[in-house]
Amino acid sequence: MYRAIDSFPRWRSYFYFITLIFFLAWLVKNVFIAVIIETFAEIRVQFQQMWGSRSNTTSTATTQMFHEDAAGGWQLVAVDVNKPQGRAPACLQQMMRSSVFHMFILSMVTVDVIVAASNYHKGESFRRQYDEFYLAEVAFTVLFDLEALLKIWCLGFTGYISSSLHKFELLLVIGTTLHVYPDLYHSQFTYFQVLRVVRLIKISPALEDFVYKIFGPGKKLGSLVVFTASLLIVMSAISLQMFCFVEELDRFTTFPRAFMSMFQILTQEGWVDVMDQTLNAVGHMWAPVVAIYFILYHLFATLILLSLFVAVILDNLELDEDLKKLKQLKQSEANADTKEKLPLRLRIFEKFPNRPQMVKISKLPSDFTVPKIRESFMKQFIDRQQQDTCCLLRSLPSTSSSSCDHSKRSAIEDNKYIDQKLRKSVFSIRARNLLEKETAVTKILRACTRQRMLSGSFEGQPAKERSILSVQHHIRQERRSLRHGSNSQRISRGKSLETLTQDHSNTVRYRNAQREDSEIKMIQEKKEQAEMKRKVQEEELRENHPYFDKPLFIVGREHRFRNFCRVVVRARFNASKTDPVTGAVKNTKYHQLYDLLGLVTYLDWVMIIVTICSCISMMFESPFRRVMHAPTLQIAEYVFVIFMSIELNLKIMADGLFFTPTAVIRDFGGVMDIFIYLVSLIFLCWMPQNVPAESGAQLLMVLRCLRPLRIFKLVPQMRKVVRELFSGFKEIFLVSILLLTLMLVFASFGVQLFAGKLAKCNDPNIIRREDCNGIFRINVSVSKNLNLKLRPGEKKPGFWVPRVWANPRNFNFDNVGNAMLALFEVLSLKGWVEVRDVIIHRVGPMHGIYIHVFVFLGCMIGLTLFVGVVIANFNENKGTALLTVDQRRWEDLKSRLKIAQPLHLPPRPDNDGFRAKMYDITQHPFFKRTIALLVLAQSVLLSVKWDVEDPVTVPLATMSVVFTFIFVLEVTMKIIAMSPAGFWQSRRNRYDLLVTSLGVVWVVLHFALLNAYTYMMGACVIVFRFFSICGKHVTLKMLLLTVVVSMYKSFFIIVGMFLLLLCYAFAGVVLFGTVKYGENINRHANFSSAGKAITVLFRIVTGEDWNKIMHDCMVQPPFCTPDEFTYWATDCGNYAGALMYFCSFYVIIAYIMLNLLVAIIVENFSLFYSTEEDQLLSYNDLRHFQIIWNMVDDKREGVIPTFRVKFLLRLLRGRLEVDLDKDKLLFKHMCYEMERLHNGGDVTFHDVLSMLSYRSVDIRKSLQLEELLAREQLEYTIEEEVAKQTIRMWLKKCLKRIRAKQQQSCSIIHSLRESQQQELSRFLNPPSIETTQPSEDVNANNQDNNMQPETSSQQQLLSPTLSDRGGSRQDSTDPGKPQRKIGQWRLPSGRTTMKSVVCKMNPMTDTASCGSEVKKWWTRQLTVESDESGDDLLDI
Repeated sequence: MYRAIDSFPRWRSYFYFITLIFFLAWLVKNVFIAVIIETFAEIRVQFQQMWGSRSNTTSTATTQMFHEDAAGGWQLVAVDVNKPQGRAPACLQQMMRSSVFHMFILSMVTVDVIVAASNYHKGESFRRQYDEFYLAEVAFTVLFDLEALLKIWCLGFTGYISSSLHKFELLLVIGTTLHVYPDLYHSQFTYFQVLRVVRLIKISPALEDFVYKIFGPGKKLGSLVVFTASLLIVMSAISLQMFCFVEELDRFTTFPRAFMSMFQILTQEGWVDVMDQTLNAVGHMWAPVVAIYFILYHLFATLILLSLFVAVILDNLELDEDLKKLKQLKQSEANADTKEKLPLRLRIFEKFPNRPQMVKISKLPSDFTVPKIRESFMKQFIDRQQQDTCCLLRSLPSTSSSSCDHSKRSAIEDNKYIDQKLRKSVFSIRARNLLEKETAVTKILRACTRQRMLSGSFEGQPAKERSILSVQHHIRQERRSLRHGSNSQRISRGKSLETLTQDHSNTVRYRNAQREDSEIKMIQEKKEQAEMKRKVQEEELRENHPYFDKPLFIVGREHRFRNFCRVVVRARFNASKTDPVTGAVKNTKYHQLYDLLGLVTYLDWVMIIVTICSCISMMFESPFRRVMHAPTLQIAEYVFVIFMSIELNLKIMADGLFFTPTAVIRDFGGVMDIFIYLVSLIFLCWMPQNVPAESGAQLLMVLRCLRPLRIFKLVPQMRKVVRELFSGFKEIFLVSILLLTLMLVFASFGVQLFAGKLAKCNDPNIIRREDCNGIFRINVSVSKNLNLKLRPGEKKPGFWVPRVWANPRNFNFDNVGNAMLALFEVLSLKGWVEVRDVIIHRVGPMHGIYIHVFVFLGCMIGLTLFVGVVIANFNENKGTALLTVDQRRWEDLKSRLKIAQPLHLPPRPDNDGFRAKMYDITQHPFFKRTIALLVLAQSVLLSVKWDVEDPVTVPLATMSVVFTFIFVLEVTMKIIAMSPAGFWQSRRNRYDLLVTSLGVVWVVLHFALLNAYTYMMGACVIVFRFFSICGKHVTLKMLLLTVVVSMYKSFFIIVGMFLLLLCYAFAGVVLFGTVKYGENINRHANFSSAGKAITVLFRIVTGEDWNKIMHDCMVQPPFCTPDEFTYWATDCGNYAGALMYFCSFYVIIAYIMLNLLVAIIVENFSLFYSTEEDQLLSYNDLRHFQIIWNMVDDKREGVIPTFRVKFLLRLLRGRLEVDLDKDKLLFKHMCYEMERLHNGGDVTFHDVLSMLSYRSVDIRKSLQLEELLAREQLEYTIEEEVAKQTIRMWLKKCLKRIRAKQQQSCSIIHSLRESQQQELSRFLNPPSIETTQPSEDVNANNQDNNMQPETSSQQQLLSPTLSDRGGSRQDSTDPGKPQRKIGQWRLPSGRTTMKSVVCKMNPMTDTASCGSEVKKWWTRQLTVESDESGDDLLDI
């Protein structure tokens, strides 16, 4: 990058390399980690039986064995291995098992570690064999040998070695005993001495449990270590056979050298040097093959192998599914307990006696003395009297109704206590009624389903795979039926024993689920009670302590000034625009901008702007332009302090400083705000003119650099980043302890072996220290690759320097501190090759194993352990660590559905004209593949450099012009086929139009100018065109979405990294702004200004030679010029400041912040990574729903009316299909859910998709506790309402049939009466010729009058009963069949019944007067079923 800065414009180099590192090194590279983690998780699920299930941490002192009992059977019996089995006296055995003995041994181990860490190199003159460290080592070895003998005497040898911990102790005892032998002292046996520090893990149970969790299940991690070692051995052997014959290449001459070279490539440190040396040695012919060989090995080792270590560690940190559910319940209980308690700063008021605010009543005629009464008690009556007075004046025109309404609300609030009592009294009755309703509705639904199944309505249909909606619906119905015990009524005698056993197991399982429901509800009630108790405690403190909730104990609780400050502090933009009628949130055009404005309050927005301006002002500060001597920079300082003073005063007056519920100092953010303000205020008042190096004034200037951290407090999302960063500090602290323990072990061993042995004379011709004196001439070369041609007798340029016997410049092992610093640099994989080469060259080749083992343990296990813990901590803070597999899939599905959008593809034109043909052509797969191939072909043109002077550039540009015209034709065809409005709907089409427009502009400029800028623009257009191909393939689109969504979600993390980097940059300017140039501090990389400091820190973030920059900033006299008065007049560094500055920055940024990016990428990759075998919605399901949505939403508005949801559900096919023959009830539930949730209004794409997603999963397995309860309550309410509607419709149909039958029966009765009258008249008056006509008429009239009571009395005898099952209908509809015998209607006697019958006979009669009578009569008649009633049940 620095060479590009010298050759090209600075902005171009910065932009290119920074974006390259960000996208490739931080995003795309971490996608491989996500892929490996997800793949490993799937493999782990499939082969979990091979590895065995996880188990909790168990004590190694307890085991189990088979024991034969008295009955001849076998049983497992717990055996305590610490049980006395030796021959030692009882007092010694009791002492060995005591905690005092255990702590004494651990304290001795601690002292031994401290003594070993205190060893250092004293020089050649002080070197002797038996020094104080050797004598201490002998004493500790004898002590630990006696400990081992005592345990063997007490436990017996068999009982002693049965414990793995005792085996490790015995190994240390044997090794350290051999180590104290004089000939083996300071040899490889030193490892046993320094490994005693591992025993200190037993001090902390949390650390012991964490170590067991990581390294306890050693099958996976051990297998991976063996696989890595085998890979290194195999690749080293292959490389040895390939390159051993190459001359002038010494990296592969022997197997150890080949192994070291391949291990160096594995660690990514200097692997380019290995490849370059090999390429130069093999020649140009084999160079491409060799380059591909090394690149493939490097990619596999760094992207896959290291990711496997992360995957294994994450899998070891994973919990069992049952344990996750248990921890979810425990966490909910813990949260409820914490909410109940007030903070300690508020509980301090409980220590003081109660002193409520009292008032004295005056002007009251009484013979007795009136005592003082609480002010709050009297205020209630005063307020109520005022409200009653207002209500009495409501008849006046000036009186508003709002005051009366307010009094009504206050009256309701006064009666809350009575209401709660009444609620408690009727709660059991309501619960019982609700349970009876639920049971009755469930029985009706089960009866309907059973009758439908028995009626054979499902028979005769072709077998078809059931959709996931149908499967989940039947699971819900079966679960509810078993839960309410209705399955016991369905068990018949004909069932087999297996079926009965299965039903019993199902019943037990669902009863357990019901018990879990009760636990969840109990936890929710506990949370509500905790919140109520907390509020009650606050109210009691506010009542009994007059200074509670008073800012600074001065401003009153309801003072006008405090209310004004509250309004100013809490005023913010109302981002949510809700509909006052429906309550739904309106989607405005600029809702994203509105959400951004409503993110924080107006006051916080002002302070964010002021803080940013102040940081910009600090960017212009440097050692040569200081704020103390620049009035323009002081203006920004004054503005920041004044605005922050106003802000803090307003917030303190509104919320209080410390002893109030919403105090400013209630968390770490408030403390940081006060600290930054005090530092800025002190610096502004002091404004020191002379700042000596390493003084208090310089420390104040360094603390002033923390000002950008204010944004962390002002922005809620930034506070969330900090919370995610430090919430799981316990696990990060444990990992740090493990790494420090590893470093301490190897540092102590390095001091024992390498102290004083790495020093060498700077004259390469001198070997012994005695000869390293005098001066010698050193040659100077301008460049490593520059060979100067010298004349005969001419020497190379150089100068004389004194000979010095010294250690290497950057590291040594003379004491434990320097050794741990060197190993920390090695742990970051920077500079370890140099350490290895120095140790091999100056101590011996065998000692190279030391550094290789440390790098392997530190890199493969230590750093990947850091990555795994940060990812696990991130998931735990987000609440996803305790989610089961189904719950995590559900969360991923919800996130994926939020991103999903309707297809922005207009429908095909109706006619078969030109537009329709164009539409078919542009949507054909062959057309899309052809365009993709053309994009790739155009991208291949960039494989050759486009140079103005090169004649090949013109044909390449011409071919690119041809491709551009083809893409113009493509866009034109799509616009014709889809219309301009339809084409503009898709974001992909907009991007294609933009790139094509840029291509047309480039073509015009190319033929007009034909210079280097036009060629560069053409190359950029081709690159932009290449990105369009990512959205045309499913896998590429998934990876692209992963990167894009990760960038979106990690925006605040990236901003947090930049703010942290900005703080370190400001501090670096103060500390190292004038450091002299060294090995890596040069004109490009230095801290002379904030801009250059940011560039250097960004380089350190990538890990590029950060340790060398640190050592350049540690320069001390006599290698620099000090100054006692001002830090800007010296060119020396700061040793302690550089050590803390660079190490803290590298740990926070490289080990924590960058790993948060890995965690986000892993999370988002699991979001998009799904297969068709998943139970949840797949990409094909979403695609099918998008197509159906476009068919219903013909106007492409994104919303449809509620009644159209029915048509959409009927059009769905595949896994989302709703079969109306089998799942008509599910169809009704889904439609009613849309109507209920949206009040019959419009529904959006995501509303319907969310409803389908809830219906397509098993909510018992996928939803979390609170969401599960809310969803089950909603579904139960929907089922109850749908059942009520269905029964209501069924009753209406039945009533309609009864009315029709009654009308038909009345008509039959009327016809029968007429026929009977005719028959009777003919029977009584037979026809006679002699009779005259008048006499016949008279007799007929008399007969009619006489027979009228008889016919009315026979009316009840001629009406059919309900048990005839529609005999009247058969008589009227099918007269050819034999008719049944007519029965009787069971009508109640009396005028009311006859009136109702007459009403039914005569439609013109008043139906309102007789409708209730008919309804009562029909209710009594429902005890008898008919054939039509069975048909009606089928419609439910």
